[in-house]
Amino acid sequence: MAGSINRVVIVGNLTRDPEMRATPSGTSVCQLRVAVNDRVKDQNTGEWGDRANYFDVNVFGGQGERCGQYLSKGRQVAIEGRLRWSEWETQDGQKRQKVDIVADNVQFIGPRDGGAQGGGWSGGAQAGGAQSGGAGFNDKGLEPAGKDFAEGADDDIPF
Repeated sequence: MAGSINRVVIVGNLTRDPEMRATPSGTSVCQLRVAVNDRVKDQNTGEWGDRANYFDVNVFGGQGERCGQYLSKGRQVAIEGRLRWSEWETQDGQKRQKVDIVADNVQFIGPRDGGAQGGGWSGGAQAGGAQSGGAGFNDKGLEPAGKDFAEGADDDIPF
């Protein structure tokens, strides 16, 4: 029998500012809520529209600290991680369940001011503090991605 696979990749926008907390052992955890749209066809009108899906994401350690520092509501992110199911009982005895995403890799997409447009710059934050391809963290924070391209590299385009 083949092994299990638990991987998820989403790209969406933060619906609120990140919330920082710590585990009992002191590990930093950044909690994000990400909205991802599905294109759906309205059965009554035949029109296409967006339907939002909302995902809770937990980012641990130094990567979570960077997310808490640099992300804000409205910011577009790409998240790669795994699903984690949890169950608990409320104070009034009701059983609750939920599925969260535990992020292994968070890519910051779009402008720093939290606008929803793509492009501009991105900052990479991989688990373990490793830097991903493109722009990422340096000792001063984030660098613009494609800086040289944005500053008039149009002259090199052959058409």
